[in-house]
Amino acid sequence: MNQKENKMGTMPIPKLLFQMALPAIIAMMVQAAYNVVDSIFVSRLGEEALTALSLAFPIQLIIIAFFVGLGIGINSLVSRKLGERDVESATNAAEHGFIIAGILYVIIVILAFLIPKVFFSKFTDDPLVIEYGVQYITIVMLFAFGRIFAQAGISVMQGTGEMVKPMKAMMIGAVGNIILDPILIFGWFGVPAMGIRGAAIATVAAQCLTMLYVFHAIFKQKISLQLNMKSFHYDSKMIRQIVVVGLPAAIMQALGSVMLTGLNLILASFSGSAVAVLGVYFKLQSFIFMPIFGLGQGTMPIVGYNFGAKNRSRMMEAIRVALLTAVTIMVLGTIVFQFFPSTLLKMFNSSPAMMEIGVHAFKTISLIFPLAGVSIVLSTSFQAMGKAHLSMVVSFIRQLVVLLPAAYLFGRYFGLDAVWYSFVVSEVVGLSTVLILFSKVSHDVTAGWEAPSLEVEIESE
Repeated sequence: MNQKENKMGTMPIPKLLFQMALPAIIAMMVQAAYNVVDSIFVSRLGEEALTALSLAFPIQLIIIAFFVGLGIGINSLVSRKLGERDVESATNAAEHGFIIAGILYVIIVILAFLIPKVFFSKFTDDPLVIEYGVQYITIVMLFAFGRIFAQAGISVMQGTGEMVKPMKAMMIGAVGNIILDPILIFGWFGVPAMGIRGAAIATVAAQCLTMLYVFHAIFKQKISLQLNMKSFHYDSKMIRQIVVVGLPAAIMQALGSVMLTGLNLILASFSGSAVAVLGVYFKLQSFIFMPIFGLGQGTMPIVGYNFGAKNRSRMMEAIRVALLTAVTIMVLGTIVFQFFPSTLLKMFNSSPAMMEIGVHAFKTISLIFPLAGVSIVLSTSFQAMGKAHLSMVVSFIRQLVVLLPAAYLFGRYFGLDAVWYSFVVSEVVGLSTVLILFSKVSHDVTAGWEAPSLEVEIESE
C-alpha cells in the first residue's frame, strides 16, 4: 500500500499527472468514439431516430449524474483518507460506495416506468420519434446496473491512484459497444435487426462487460485496498462524507440535463433539424471534452491526497500543470471545429437543413472551449478538496441562470443563429465566477500550511 499511496506524495508532479491522467484520457477518448459511432449508426435509421437519440440525451445525463456524483464522492473520500494515512477508513468508504450504487439503481428502475413516454411527448408530436425514444431510453434505464456498479469500482481504483485498470474497464465497454452496435442495429451475422432497440441493448451489454471486469479486478486480482463485503460494517458517517461531495457533483451533472432539455424546447420551436444539430454537437464535442474529464480523473486523487496530507505546494503544482494541459487540448479542439464543421456534420448523414444550421453553430460554440477547460479543472479541484458544492454553484449559474435565459431571449429577438451565442455569454460568466471562488477557497482552506497561498502563486505567474 505504501508504494501506491506514496507516489501521489513524492513523484514529480508532471510525471505523476501524466502517468495517472493518460490512462483516463485514453479511456475517455475511446468512450467519445463510442458516443459518435453510436449516433452515426443510429443516423442511418433516419433523422427521426437521430432526433429521438438527441431528445433521450438529457435523460441519459440524469443517469450519468447519478453514477458520476457517486464516483466523485468515492474518489475524493478514498484519496483524502489515504492522504491522512487512514487505510481502514479508505477501505470502508469504498465498500459504502457499492451500497449507495445499489440504492441508486433501484431509483433509476422506478423512474424507468414513470418518465419515458411523458418526457418525449413534451417535445414532439411525431409518433415515430416518440416510439424510438421510449424504446431506447427504457432499456438503458432498466439495465443501468452495469454502468452504476462499474463506476463505483472504477472510482475506488482511481482514488487509490490505480488508473490503468479503470482505463481497461472503460475501453472494454466502449469497444464492446462499438462492435455490438452494427450487429444488433442492422442484423449482421444472422442476428435479427433490432433498430434503435439494438443500439440500447448494445449499450447495456457493453456496460455489463465493464462491470464484470471491474469486479474481477477489485475482488479477484485485488487492488491496494483489500475490500471484503462479507465483513462490511455500516457507518452513517461514511455515507454522509460520500454524499456531501457526491450529491453536489450529481446535481451539477443533472443541471446539464435540465439545460439540454431547455435548449431542446427552445430549438424545437424552430425545427427538428435544430434539435438534431444540438445532439450531434454534444456527441462530437465529447472528443474534445472527454480528454479534459480524463485529465480531471487523474488530477483529482493527486489533489485530494495532497490536500489530506496538507502538502499545498504539490497540490498547487498539480492544478497548474492540469490547467496548462487542459487549455492546450481545448485550443486544438477549437481549431478543428472552426475549420472543419462541414466535415464533422457529414459523418452523421446530415440533411441540408442540418448542414446550414450546424456550421454556424459549431463555429460559434467552439469559441468557448479554452475557457471551459479552465473551469473544468478548477471545478475538479473543488471536488478533490471536499468543496463540491462550489462546483455545483458555478454550474447552476452558468447553465440555468445565464445560458437558458440568454438562449431564449437571443432566439426570440434575433433568430436561431443567435441562440448559439448564449454558450459564449454563459461560459464567460461561469469562468469569472469560478476564478473568484477558487481564489477565495484556495486561500481559506490552506491557511497555515507550509507554502504561500494558491491565489498568490497564480497571480505571480
